[in-house]
Amino acid sequence: MLKKISLLVILLSSIVFIWAYLDYQNFLKTPLVTEKNQLFEVEKGSSFNKIITNVGDSGKGFNKLWFKILAYKTDLTQQLKAGEYILLTGLRPEEFLLLLSKGKVKQYSITFPEGWSFKEIRFALSQENAVKQSISTLSDIEVLQRIDEHAKHPEGLFFPDTYQFTKNTTDIAILKRAYQKMDAVLNEQWLLKADDLPLKTAYEALILASIVEKETGVASERSIIAGVFTRRLKIGMRLQTDPTVIYGMGENYKGNIQRKDLRALTAYNTYKINGLPPTPIAMPGKEAIHAVLHPAKGSSLYFVANGDGSHVFSTTLRQHNNAVNNYQRKRR
Repeated sequence: MLKKISLLVILLSSIVFIWAYLDYQNFLKTPLVTEKNQLFEVEKGSSFNKIITNVGDSGKGFNKLWFKILAYKTDLTQQLKAGEYILLTGLRPEEFLLLLSKGKVKQYSITFPEGWSFKEIRFALSQENAVKQSISTLSDIEVLQRIDEHAKHPEGLFFPDTYQFTKNTTDIAILKRAYQKMDAVLNEQWLLKADDLPLKTAYEALILASIVEKETGVASERSIIAGVFTRRLKIGMRLQTDPTVIYGMGENYKGNIQRKDLRALTAYNTYKINGLPPTPIAMPGKEAIHAVLHPAKGSSLYFVANGDGSHVFSTTLRQHNNAVNNYQRKRR
């Protein structure tokens, strides 16, 4: 009788073992996500058990015991990293663990286009839900001091580009990256500058590049417009460019420049001041920086928009006035 009982126990144990083995193998092959991609977040400081609980809550028929065994077997329990993860349809348990152990978290992005002002950058950052806000109560100067205590004005110091980041990255961290990239690009381009430029420092090049960026509607004209401004600076002729006037008007600009605006003496009114304004007026891209450091040769000193985004360039004031009559005043 005892022998029969022992055989029965062994048989039942074998059945249980085989069932468990097959169930575990089925678990390994069964996708965690079956219908559509899911966003899964591992909060900072989460324990392994907490992660398992969250996984179980997000899927039907999830076997927590098998998941624990798999994790310990692969020795990944202490390697799971916090962050947001995109779980693709068909993702299996072991692939999920490897995903978390490698920290392949969801990436967000934000783009700062060429020609944007620092005000526009700040607004864009404030609208990103995935960005951790830390500068909303700070002035522009206070923000800049957190990045570089020696800088005096934030305009133009941040490189226009698309920046990838993970959830809860701070706005100041993104700004630091943009600041460092602009510094690197500007210094690199300054070292390769052409000879005989009327620019004493890389910062002056940045100022002029920002003006070229705002004046350029067609990329191929950057170096030509840079050439016009370069020749004006060399002969002591005022730049007389509307974008600087607009920048100096600040909130008073309502879409049009009036005669009184051109007569107003401000630090940015290049119809009234000699040389460059005190700071950049926008973020110039690498192409605009390159253009002012390698301006096109020529004799033109004037240009006027012709209505399609490009410009007509003139050497003499008479030619320029004729171009203004033809293209802006519609006189033929």
